Amino acid sequence: MAELRIDSRMKVKTLKANFKKAFGATLRVYTTSACKAKADDDATLGQLMGGAKGGEATFGSNLRVGNFEKKLNEMYGIGVQVANPADTKLSDNDITLAAAGKE
Repeated sequence: MAELRIDSRMKVKTLKANFKKAFGATLRVYTTSACKAKADDDATLGQLMGGAKGGEATFGSNLRVGNFEKKLNEMYGIGVQVANPADTKLSDNDITLAAAGKE
């Protein structure tokens, strides 16, 4: 089973690359939970956090897309959206991260 380990020192571009490598899907990262402005690839998650708790977390491929997006918002105060591998459409919140990589 694929896993993704995240901590607040990680850069946005590293997070996106590691997500793609682990699950095959595309990860869109935004500066706020409202998902209005895309995050700078050179920013760390800690710089984007605001007042969120941060820390380290590991996510498995059987986690549902909606739960993954919610967890990242709770932990790091950022908005993320999972998209298909070609980054042409967003994944359904009810499928797993592994299934999102096969869309």
